[in-house]
Amino acid sequence: MDRVIGIDLGTTNSCVAFVDNGTPVVIPNRGGYKTTPSMVAVTEAGKRLVGHIAKRQAITNAENTVSAAKRLIGRKWTSPQVKNAVATSSYRIIEGPHHDVRIALRDKDHSVPEISAMILQEMRVIAEDHLGGAVQKAVITVPAYFNDNQRQATKDAGEIAGLDVIRIINEPTAAALSYGFGRNVEKTVAVYDFGGGTFDISILEIGQNGVFKVIATAGDTFLGGEDVDARIIDWLVSNFREENGIDLRQDRMALQRLRDAAEKAKCDLSGVKETEVNLPFIISSGRNEALHLQRSLTRATLEELAGDLVERTIDICQQTLEDARLDKDEIEEVILVGGMTRMPKIQQAVAAFFEREPCKGVHPDEVVALGAAIQGAALVATDQKQQMILLDVTPHPLGIMTVGNVFEELIPQNTTVPTSRQKIFTTSRDNQTAVKILVMQGNAEKAEENEFLGEFILTGLRRAPKGQIEIEVTFEINADGIVSVKAKDLETSKEQTIEVTATSGLTRDEIKQMIHDAKDQMLDRRASEEFEGARQEAEKLTAEIEKLFPMVEKIVASSDFGRDAIEKARSIVGRAKIAIERRDATAVKEQIEGLTRTHKMFKGVVAKTQ
Repeated sequence: MDRVIGIDLGTTNSCVAFVDNGTPVVIPNRGGYKTTPSMVAVTEAGKRLVGHIAKRQAITNAENTVSAAKRLIGRKWTSPQVKNAVATSSYRIIEGPHHDVRIALRDKDHSVPEISAMILQEMRVIAEDHLGGAVQKAVITVPAYFNDNQRQATKDAGEIAGLDVIRIINEPTAAALSYGFGRNVEKTVAVYDFGGGTFDISILEIGQNGVFKVIATAGDTFLGGEDVDARIIDWLVSNFREENGIDLRQDRMALQRLRDAAEKAKCDLSGVKETEVNLPFIISSGRNEALHLQRSLTRATLEELAGDLVERTIDICQQTLEDARLDKDEIEEVILVGGMTRMPKIQQAVAAFFEREPCKGVHPDEVVALGAAIQGAALVATDQKQQMILLDVTPHPLGIMTVGNVFEELIPQNTTVPTSRQKIFTTSRDNQTAVKILVMQGNAEKAEENEFLGEFILTGLRRAPKGQIEIEVTFEINADGIVSVKAKDLETSKEQTIEVTATSGLTRDEIKQMIHDAKDQMLDRRASEEFEGARQEAEKLTAEIEKLFPMVEKIVASSDFGRDAIEKARSIVGRAKIAIERRDATAVKEQIEGLTRTHKMFKGVVAKTQ
């Protein structure tokens, strides 16, 4: 059976899992951590860093360290969320050639899918190191409220990372899969997913026969822990400006230190009632006097700063319950997902709204990756007993633009897919011989405020007064979420069809080039890792041999054979040092055998005299 990994590509942290003999398990990285920071950096020497190593150098390399790229994926340059990120990020965000978003690192501009691909590639390397072989297939999770363009951008990121993305699934749905896996439960559950960058709420029915049916889903793709951190940063910056007349946001390094301190304070306050933010030498004044930032932050103050953000999540929960046509008492379990759900205020708010204590039986940071791995294993399973049926819904309404910039909905939000819907429209002008169909996705009544997905023209209509020609428009969504739209003249049966392909803002040529670059990077990384492993072993043996040289020389120097052996040993050590200096992995490996033999011989000589 094909090996499939499940990846939770998170805003703050990412996680990778697989199903091992029927049991889903999270794969730890080299440091033993089960999650990896979703951070990418480029050093002054041009070296790429991902994960913990990128996070550790973020303060000293703030302008070239990217975090929370997921909040920008699949968005247009003109979107308000991008404008917000431009104003608050310590790295440079610029407009791309297709009105998309690019991130400038050193002397190169990167697309957001390319940055996400670097994180996905890291997840792939973690999996391959653990499993001892190549991994190609993956299921990647996205926020339930992601639109088609954001989903396509995530697929592109997977492709750039060299992965065959066999399915994109929603994060709350993945969490429900993990919760229900192997438990033989039959329940209606709500998954409250408050992560680093996004908020989702999904209500699902879990059936005993392996059916997971999503009833309703909603969310906000720009509401998460990052916004809570921003409130703490605003509070710190405001107080510092009042005391010193200096805006710390103008200094990238100071801003990165504030970001780290805010995240730490937020996490600390989930366990204690008060914490101290202490940032010595945060900035210099105009008189070159070093200034320090030191303030106490209480849990009560944090709850006040973030209170409206928590309320927004509860408002979305209320709307989702109404969409699902369910009462609170019909929800049998509330599952908390995402790092923000560790915050006591959030747990209290969720318990108060749903009128029940939320479930603590899943790991908020790992459950989504585990669910993705379960879905991946089910997709490639040949055993019918392991079959699992997942029925998801459309997170946003789909429709077309009509006269007066009006959005005419054909497929409502929360419609189970696959599905097909039809609606009849009439021409809006006399003697109209063609109609343009603009396909949109979103919740706004004004068409232009929604996401544009594609357009096509139905031509050859007979000339007639307005309203006389009837055009039947059909929307169809298949199991993979592919949308096709058909327009048909009911009198002549003349028709035109388009398969709506969402765009990440990248051309196929750009994606191909990025795939090529990523492969080169992977080869360089593997070569670098191979060299580092050989270097460490060679240096260890060399150091131990050199430590034994004086003792061995005393013992064997009186014989010609002994002197010859010493010279050979010096020669082997010398060649090993030259190979290390040249960073020649093959040559270093070749010397390891000679070093091992010499080390063994030296230890034997010394042992005989003791």
